[in-house]
Amino acid sequence: MSTTKVVIVYHSGQGHTARQAAAVREGASTIEGVEAVLIPSSTPEPWSILAAADAIIFGAPTYMGSASAGFKAFMDASVKVWLTGAWRDKIAAGFTNSSGPSGDKLATLTELARFAAQHGMLWIGIEVKTGAEGLNRLGGWLGAMAQSPYGQPAELAPPPADLDTARHLGRRVAAAAARWRGLPCRS
Repeated sequence: MSTTKVVIVYHSGQGHTARQAAAVREGASTIEGVEAVLIPSSTPEPWSILAAADAIIFGAPTYMGSASAGFKAFMDASVKVWLTGAWRDKIAAGFTNSSGPSGDKLATLTELARFAAQHGMLWIGIEVKTGAEGLNRLGGWLGAMAQSPYGQPAELAPPPADLDTARHLGRRVAAAAARWRGLPCRS
């Protein structure tokens, strides 16, 4: 049986988004037959790793209402991939983190979804209804949102509900990627 590969590519300025990325990976890894890999967006020449992926999940902190400059550099460098159409029809999703409950996270998720669309990818969002302290507590339908108060140590943030939402996104994308490949998927 062939393995479904999910790659989580992310930038993290203070460690909060790295924790969220790790939770996405944990969730994706719960789907049988899925290999989930984390790669920082600053990884030199990540293109062969991403080319082998069935799904790519993008993660960036929201700084000043958009994705961080570190992640934008990765997006800009992906023009080499865009020219070849190598990511066309791959599953895509995204997550973000900011210090405020809103923090303009929707703008970042929209930016990530638009980036995926430019590559011809198929976007997966969050289908879970908003719960005050449970999954999707911040109400992000386009992707997983998390809140980490500025200056809070990364080991204390994001809160458990936001990490659970990230795990849910990882599971959802991994299951969709396995189905898209026509492989059986069981959690």
